[in-house]
Amino acid sequence: MIKQSLLSIAVASSLMLTGCQTTSQTQQSEAAVQPIPSMVSTPVDFGGENITLEQAMAHPDWISRKPESAFWAADSNTAIFSQKQVGNELRDTFMVSTSSSPQKVMLDQLHTVGAQDAIYSRDGRYQAYTFEGNVFVKEMSSGVLKQITHSSEKEHDLQFLNSGELAYRIDNTFYRVDLASGRTHEIVKLHLSDAPKGLQEPSTYIAKEQHKLIEFVALQHKNKADKQAREEALKEKNATIADNHFYLGKGKQLIEASLSPAGDKLIAVISDPRSWRDDGDIMPNYVSQDGHIESVPARRKVADAKSHSSTVIFIDIPSKQQTELSYDTLPGFDEDVLAAVKKENAEREGKTYQSKKAPRDINIMPPWGLDPVQWNSAGNEVALMLEAWDNKDRWIATVNFDKQQLVSQHRLHDDAWVNYAHNDFGWFNNSNTLYYLSEQSGYSHVYTKPINGKATQLTKGKFVVSDLTLAKNDAHIYFKANVKHPGIYEIYRVNTRTGEREQLTDLNGMTDYSLSPDESKLLLTHSTIMMPEELYITDVQPNAVAKRVTHTVSEAFANKKLIAPKIVAVPSSHGEAPIYSKVYYPADYVEGETGKKRKAIIFNHGAGYTQDAHMGWSYYFREFMFHSLLASEGYVVMDMDYRASKGYGRDWRTAIYRHMGKPEIEDLVDGVNWMVDNTNVDREAVGTYGGSYGGFMTFMALFTQPDVFKAGAAIRPVTDWAYYNHGYTSNILNHPDIDPIAYERSSPIYFAQGLKNELLINAPMLDDNVFFQDVVRLVQRLIELEKTGFETAIYPVEPHGFRQPSSWLDEYRRIYKLFKENL
Repeated sequence: MIKQSLLSIAVASSLMLTGCQTTSQTQQSEAAVQPIPSMVSTPVDFGGENITLEQAMAHPDWISRKPESAFWAADSNTAIFSQKQVGNELRDTFMVSTSSSPQKVMLDQLHTVGAQDAIYSRDGRYQAYTFEGNVFVKEMSSGVLKQITHSSEKEHDLQFLNSGELAYRIDNTFYRVDLASGRTHEIVKLHLSDAPKGLQEPSTYIAKEQHKLIEFVALQHKNKADKQAREEALKEKNATIADNHFYLGKGKQLIEASLSPAGDKLIAVISDPRSWRDDGDIMPNYVSQDGHIESVPARRKVADAKSHSSTVIFIDIPSKQQTELSYDTLPGFDEDVLAAVKKENAEREGKTYQSKKAPRDINIMPPWGLDPVQWNSAGNEVALMLEAWDNKDRWIATVNFDKQQLVSQHRLHDDAWVNYAHNDFGWFNNSNTLYYLSEQSGYSHVYTKPINGKATQLTKGKFVVSDLTLAKNDAHIYFKANVKHPGIYEIYRVNTRTGEREQLTDLNGMTDYSLSPDESKLLLTHSTIMMPEELYITDVQPNAVAKRVTHTVSEAFANKKLIAPKIVAVPSSHGEAPIYSKVYYPADYVEGETGKKRKAIIFNHGAGYTQDAHMGWSYYFREFMFHSLLASEGYVVMDMDYRASKGYGRDWRTAIYRHMGKPEIEDLVDGVNWMVDNTNVDREAVGTYGGSYGGFMTFMALFTQPDVFKAGAAIRPVTDWAYYNHGYTSNILNHPDIDPIAYERSSPIYFAQGLKNELLINAPMLDDNVFFQDVVRLVQRLIELEKTGFETAIYPVEPHGFRQPSSWLDEYRRIYKLFKENL
């Protein structure tokens, strides 16, 4: 029964691909929740044309020009989305509903459809958004649209104030506009300079004598003093003059500025100026527009990054007072959280380390799709999300305006690192209660906390919650989660009072959502393993049927014969949790077959912290087709969500802390053992490949497990983590100055002597993510080690993500040849 159900996943996906009737949702759901590794069956041939390598690597327009950046229009019935044009990178805008097919929006009407970040007044009377930097307001009842600004400036940060006015920002100045009269007022103007000193009285002996002895000098001074006094009196007595200047300090950099809905307070975050690069951070472009070698700016390396802190400033606008808020009220602000790491590294050098407390560098949380400063609806409370530069702590803190100090509401500490994702937070609309995501239980879950009360965990279980949306009446929080299977993401909501959870979709794939303005419907972006994303609309109620409103998959793609992968749970020899993996069985595979042994390849996904063994359309769609091609030729192909992958909780994510390339390769070895035991694979004929983080893993697999992997292809690979960026690497390995041990045992260049089988290195030369320098240094290391089993292919015009189909094709022809000749 289990085997038959698991087969239905592949059968249903393949049937969908060829336009035949699919199995029922009930069958798909039953199949999806079975995490059994022994899911073996004979693939079904549904006809169609075989995929070729040339077609798989062609521009993806041939597959689907899928809907992008979808959002709700103000009417809560119409969805707006973008679609790529054929043959270029331009996008058209379309509108669609459940009762009408997609209609193209003409250029002269683009300003009328709203925007993905449109906002709504609390009373529901108005919608506001920007189009090409100008502000537009729509009256919801009449549908009348009014253009508020018409300039070359870029208005942004729209918000409705409690007064009913609309506020917006241009550069570092905030304005409010009366929607009835159209009159605009300046609220506050921030200056990155010191406050003007005004007229200074003579202070030195010579200056005083000059004013005493020279009548003309004294008269000039008096005239200036009179003028200054007059200007100050005019500003004080005449309400028509704006005087809302605040000075944040000369040479400072403004990181964040957030205005209260009451319009009377502002939080500003500043720091000393810092650049993302130094003068020496460049890469050469040998194929430039003018034929000369061009020096392209590149980002700084983690080894060159320096610790820094930012300053939070509270501004009381009516009183013109501004106050720096100290971090010393945050729990753990001065802890030596890396004491054990520092001690281990010191002992290696024959030194001792004495731990001591000292203030840590703390900054506002980078805006990874969220606003790190959140005001309550009344505008009299504010919450900030802060993080330590050492990546071990995240705080949610409110501000006591009377004492002018931060008050910690939640501290999330992680001995490894705090996740850069799953940091949604905000206020209830009708009470001073915070809601937020936290991994403190080991998985990302929803919590609520009254400002003066204790926190409550609303969702629980071994699944991951993301993408929170709070209902207007605070009764529910909507979210996306993989509750029923790690690779299936559905939409849910939780009752904020009882904690009762409702499942709102049952589509069995990868599903994202947007709640309609009137909260009656969901706009869904849904995909399956075999089908790219399409848009669906459904009512907000359990068991509602989702109606598909876009059909963008091409007939050419629908007619291709592709092998649907099956998701298996590979037992781990290093922990209780299995390693979820996609397996592409050969087209001629028969369960329990013996005799001729199969060749096998393990694909390593990139990014480290991403997920690919899920039931949705893969980011690696070219690889999906390549794997289907290989399976059609008799290979077994496995795509593993090794430790560090997304979707499996905190412990899986942080298993690589201070030792990248060891737990992941252990998981690959378990994958090889599983294929040998379950799919008749020849242990002597296993290869591996991957790009970016997957390229790094390919190196570590061939360098540290040469008896397991007989050939490998490393694409745009990291070879030395000290050369990668700070934001990603320092989370996992700390900083090279603090933890060189972690870098040395995690970087392939230190293990290159282990290579004894065939290695292909594919390197783009304009890669501003993983530098071409990584490959150059490793190749020189391999030459000095007198290794012979490696080849290098370079791509002169390509960045990290290839753009030219010819480059994709050349790369995968080489990979195909590598495995054909060496397995």
